Amino acid sequence: MIKSSKKTIDFGFRLVSKEDKTNLVGTVFHSVALKYDLMNDLMSFGIHRLWKRFTIESSGVRYNQRVLDLAGGTGDLTEKFSRLVGEKGEVILADINDSMLHKGREKLRDLGVVGNVNYVQANAEELPFPDNYFDCIAIAFGLRNITDKNKALCAMYRVLKPGGRLVVVEFSKPINKLLNKAYDVYSFYMLPVMGQVIVNDANSYRYLVESIRMHPDQETLKLMMENAGLEHVSYINITGGIVALHKGFKF
Repeated sequence: MIKSSKKTIDFGFRLVSKEDKTNLVGTVFHSVALKYDLMNDLMSFGIHRLWKRFTIESSGVRYNQRVLDLAGGTGDLTEKFSRLVGEKGEVILADINDSMLHKGREKLRDLGVVGNVNYVQANAEELPFPDNYFDCIAIAFGLRNITDKNKALCAMYRVLKPGGRLVVVEFSKPINKLLNKAYDVYSFYMLPVMGQVIVNDANSYRYLVESIRMHPDQETLKLMMENAGLEHVSYINITGGIVALHKGFKF
């Protein structure tokens, strides 16, 4: 396991300065933004849509609520949330990467999602929203790319309303050894090849695979959420632990 320090952090399997990681991750997502949705479908065989649907169903979002889709990228969750909250509710699609945010805005407008959705370019560690503002925050497959995850979780807690909930769906640690071995073979050998063929960028997808392996496991992330102040934190393994959905509440 790579050990970071106060000045360094993991970027995949490399240690870099914290400032460099933010810039390097930005470069990755500028590169993959145009074909991000296509690659998600191909890499997961379309299963990511089921993971996201389960996230929506687990969120408890209702009519007239205010929701933050953080690191929301191309807006898959935002599209569904906008229909749940209705015309009197609000969904904010926030992402640090302007290429991803542009792609999300473009896609959602093409789908007719307008009126109750706003777009904000924001760093998850320094959320530009008032305290106690959101009924729900959802972050799907974005937490592992944040430089200071603990700081970001504290920021999410700050902007949640009392009674609000944070839902995190992220790649995690498979609970079956055979599944884990097969998953490693597929991830390390096939995904960079797909990235090279489709996006002409094997390195970005190699980083994305490595970032999954460096992400905290289920129990560690649960503890991190609790340390940020969230209560009744729980998680559910999906697809054998390849993905885990964590949920916590602010009281």
